Amino acid sequence: MNERTWPHRSETSHFSTLPFPIKNPARKHENSTSNAIRIRQFRSSSSARRSDQCRDFAALPNDVLTKIAANFSLPNLQTASLVCKSWRDGLRPLREAMLFLRWGKRFKHGRGGVKPSLEKALDSFLKGAARGSTLAMVDAGLVYWEMGKKEEGVALYRRAAELGDPAGQCNLGISYLQAELPNVKEAVKWLYQASVAGYVRGQYQLALCLHRGIGTDQNLSEAARWYLRAAGGGYVRAMYNVSLCYSLGKGFMQNHRQARKWMKHAADHGHRKAQFEHGLTLFSEGQMMKAVVYLELAGREGETAAVHVKNVILQQLSPPSRERALTLADNWRALPSSR
Repeated sequence: MNERTWPHRSETSHFSTLPFPIKNPARKHENSTSNAIRIRQFRSSSSARRSDQCRDFAALPNDVLTKIAANFSLPNLQTASLVCKSWRDGLRPLREAMLFLRWGKRFKHGRGGVKPSLEKALDSFLKGAARGSTLAMVDAGLVYWEMGKKEEGVALYRRAAELGDPAGQCNLGISYLQAELPNVKEAVKWLYQASVAGYVRGQYQLALCLHRGIGTDQNLSEAARWYLRAAGGGYVRAMYNVSLCYSLGKGFMQNHRQARKWMKHAADHGHRKAQFEHGLTLFSEGQMMKAVVYLELAGREGETAAVHVKNVILQQLSPPSRERALTLADNWRALPSSR
């Protein structure tokens, strides 16, 4: 039965349209006048409040504004620049930094019709970093790291991390772990900050530390929780580890259904060990053609054991089925991920 929760216009009471006599016309005029005055007062007070808010925004010092917006992307900077003239002027260096950041990426990856050049990329990133962009600081740090100048890279990561950039915090934490004399306490501190900011690579690295007891007490349930958050954010290695946690009952209650689900997720996103193990699962279930597809994919990525199992299965398939399975593998594409 269809029930309406609000009556149709034709179903409303006709009493609402009856006119009521006005006993005192003068009083009506007084009320109208006082209402008009109140409306004008309200409008003027609203305008005054808006003006006060603009003055409050404009009063923010440029150095504070630049620190707040240091990790903003170009769209966010453009939006913030519309708040008031003071912000538009104060954020100009960061908008310029975005231009240098874009050119740095072009030089680094050889995009936009330019030849790859780490030196030119670094120069562009450093110019962006000098204008206060943490995004440029992190990219400059990465280039220094690739050049073997790790101290310079770490210094830039630290600048970005202290300004609240999650990628800088994560990279700084990993740098402390990989140092000749690791500083595991500092590593965990920065990885935790990146993790609570939602940075999935930081969440995965923090989970590894909790899992192995590096820089903190071993805590499998907390490790599993951070693996799951990173996996939910699209981090493929975390998907694989979540599957293992469910399969082995470490950090989570043992749950083979969830283990299979996350193993397939990892395989579909391109994790070669997950492809191998999911292929074995399909083989054990008698799904031969699907098993061949995943084992073929794993073998192409270097899982040699997958090649042996795949060849055993192929001997059991008809020639058309073999051809079909290998064609599916040729046309397969990994789902997008944050790696």
